[in-house]
Amino acid sequence: MNVLDRIEKDLRGRLGAGLERTESPRPDRLFVDVDRSALRAAANALAGLGGRYMVGIGTDEIARKGVLGMIHAFAFDADHAAVALRTSAPAADPVFDSITPDFPGAGWSEREYQDLLGMRFAGHPKPKRLVVADDWPEGVYPLRKEVPHDLEPPAAEDVAYRLDEAPPGTTVVPIGPFHASLHEPEHFAVYVDGETIKGCDYRGFMTHRGIEKLCQTQVSYNEVPFVAERICGICGSVHACCYAQGVEAAAGIRVPRRAEYIRTVMLEIERLHSHLLWLGIAGHLIGFDTVFMHAWRVREKVMWLAERITGNRKTYGMIVIGGVRRDIGPEVRAEIEGMLAGLEKDVLTLKKAVVGDGAIHRRTKGVGYLSKEETARWSLVGPVARARGLKLDVRKDHPYAAYDDMAFDVPVVDSGDVWGTLVVRVLEVFEAIAILRQALARMPEGPLMADMPEAPPPLRHAISMVEAPRGESVHYVITGEENRPERWRVRAPTYPNLQAVPAMLLDNQFADFPIILGQIDPCFSCTDRVAVVDARSGARRVVGRAELERMSRGAGGKE
Repeated sequence: MNVLDRIEKDLRGRLGAGLERTESPRPDRLFVDVDRSALRAAANALAGLGGRYMVGIGTDEIARKGVLGMIHAFAFDADHAAVALRTSAPAADPVFDSITPDFPGAGWSEREYQDLLGMRFAGHPKPKRLVVADDWPEGVYPLRKEVPHDLEPPAAEDVAYRLDEAPPGTTVVPIGPFHASLHEPEHFAVYVDGETIKGCDYRGFMTHRGIEKLCQTQVSYNEVPFVAERICGICGSVHACCYAQGVEAAAGIRVPRRAEYIRTVMLEIERLHSHLLWLGIAGHLIGFDTVFMHAWRVREKVMWLAERITGNRKTYGMIVIGGVRRDIGPEVRAEIEGMLAGLEKDVLTLKKAVVGDGAIHRRTKGVGYLSKEETARWSLVGPVARARGLKLDVRKDHPYAAYDDMAFDVPVVDSGDVWGTLVVRVLEVFEAIAILRQALARMPEGPLMADMPEAPPPLRHAISMVEAPRGESVHYVITGEENRPERWRVRAPTYPNLQAVPAMLLDNQFADFPIILGQIDPCFSCTDRVAVVDARSGARRVVGRAELERMSRGAGGKE
């Protein structure tokens, strides 16, 4: 009996009639439909069997079934599998039991669908607005299919965001939405007693642009990767790959092995770029600008690697459904291999400077501490989790692309603080270089694209995971009609990690706020899901279908 059969048997024994049906489209995926009254019990049962909470997904099925759907996805890392709990409630009574008291990492997912779909979650400890603006009118739920993607409703009047109640004897210090320590607009209300942080309230999603709605209504399957690349300026290949894998799994598309190797190369180049960029910013946040300048000097070599392969320093347009758009020829491969030797030497020098510096030790050790148990309870991912003793890495736990062919270590420390995060990131740079060398040396011959079906069958579900530099990215895809997804849910690593920042801030000095927040390397745009900005004028605009089609074909614009 494999792990999914075991899970299904256990759930049937626990839930009885509460378990309605199961579906296992591949050996490592299980989709379980439960009655909404059994949802919380089912979630706790999965946790008891070794499941790790990942993300919640809300769906609008009013037109087809008269219901709103809620899905909670769990990873079984030791068994290389994932399970999704699916339930629904009548649109006239969309009330679900909240699982947030048991899984704090589910808090934002439930609040998001309260805002976007009009669901309610009984027993949620903090049912405040999360995504929609303070002046968004009541009763308008933008992710419902009846609502146009470009709706701009009139603003409600006499509304204001209500801060959490401040602990006794504290003063509120606002940080943001525009602040020197924040690179994107977000607001933190930090409650301090003297110089000691005693609490924090967060209000984000200030640049939300409705990327999921856009791609479910206006663009086709093959256009979505180009939008996905623009969710994050650093992790473009991560999001394009994660989405593509979801559609490929749902449609039964087998990606050629050479394409999987090229995807691996692109993903590890992004990891190098992200880690070096973060290391420089971390140095800047603690006043060590020598580290900042040296790290970013080395980062330029990584940008050269990306440009040599794709023609672009960022936003590569490489990964599409079924494979990749460009090859890596022998000449380019030789150039990259030569560049990696110099890069490794530079990073080694940087490592010695960082690890051996007493000032960095004093500013990072013991700062932003979170125990291993709390890290697991909050469902944290990436270097932040690995710095707190959790050996979580999708490349090992749920192999994709060509990672099953790569030999590499997953650095884990148990310091539980900013220092540990720094160490993990530095060590991962060397592992990324090792993976790149292996991928270039072992890359097989063969095609770059799979044979593609006209369109995947509708209403197939898929869970896709990719280890971004910041941690696990999860994309949940439900195939649809009219050549576009029925539902596409994006959960970047910042989404779970940011939820635990108030816990990391507790009882730390206010002066350490920037580096405690900075250790998760927050990508607020990943949580807010995309804005398109004209680089010359600064004007923001919505990219429509016609332009996306033009861009995807390379017509009328520079690549």
